[in-house]
Amino acid sequence: MASGKTVVSNRLGELLKREVVSIDSIIEKKEGKEILEIFDEFGEAYFRKAEKEVIREVSQKENIIIDCGGGVVLDKENIDNLSQNGVIFLLSASPTLIYARIKGKKNRPVLNVKGPLERIKELMRFRQPLYAHADYKIKVDKKTVQQVCEEIMAKL
Repeated sequence: MASGKTVVSNRLGELLKREVVSIDSIIEKKEGKEILEIFDEFGEAYFRKAEKEVIREVSQKENIIIDCGGGVVLDKENIDNLSQNGVIFLLSASPTLIYARIKGKKNRPVLNVKGPLERIKELMRFRQPLYAHADYKIKVDKKTVQQVCEEIMAKL
């Protein structure tokens, strides 16, 4: 979350001349609502089901870059599907960097709580074992988008 996945994915798509597919954008288009509205109206379980369906669909494509939300790891089937035709990169940011990036923004449904920094730390602790399924982990703190892209391209 707020690690720069979308910005990096878009830049990587430009550099590699590949289509970039945003899971969240597809869900928003299918539902006709923004992610925050989906969470508010139907709940996280509904969103995760929609996310799983979209991942199942797009993971069949080849030579694309898939931009996934941070919660995609909550369902092992998502990881299995993404691993079929691709390489999974985890962009990792420190809790303080994540907090600085999202502070004051209301478009992060899982962080619309009192004490968002503590919630970020809690989510990271909980998801850490799940993030281990990534093929590569890249720390983004103190790196430019270009540096992160170069690091990814060097591993492909």
